[in-house]
Amino acid sequence: MHKYLVVSDTHGHDDNFYKVLDLEEPLDGIIHCGDFEGSEGRYALAANCPVYFVSGNNDFFADLSRELDFDLDGHRAFLTHGHRYLVSMDLENIRAEGQYRGADLIFFGHTHKPVAKKIGDVYLFNPGSLSYPRQEGRRPSYLILQIDGGEISYEIKYL
Repeated sequence: MHKYLVVSDTHGHDDNFYKVLDLEEPLDGIIHCGDFEGSEGRYALAANCPVYFVSGNNDFFADLSRELDFDLDGHRAFLTHGHRYLVSMDLENIRAEGQYRGADLIFFGHTHKPVAKKIGDVYLFNPGSLSYPRQEGRRPSYLILQIDGGEISYEIKYL
């Protein structure tokens, strides 16, 4: 079984990221859906595993891709911040783009509200925000994804 930490929208406030890292290690990978605001280098150094990062709409000076396609334990993943796909309105655009790319795992952020759902054969994951949560209760959130062969399990967790 492989375990992945999925986070987003930390906006330069790193304390909660390091708390989550301490809680959840060991990890097989970290996926950050953008809006680091300067913390991406520190996160990569703190990780004892592969990292998958994209820039968000507030990462003006980051030297990161806006989108990333990669293989994750036999699954095809599409990672983007989400603002270019209007995720604040609905998930249809990002789902369609992910399917067009052949992805069955789609990771995004931007809304600061956690989402974990399966539509057809595609999983859509937004971990919410560790720094500025906007969902009811406004608790900092992240997602743990576990892949065991063909089995996928996931949980949104809160600090």
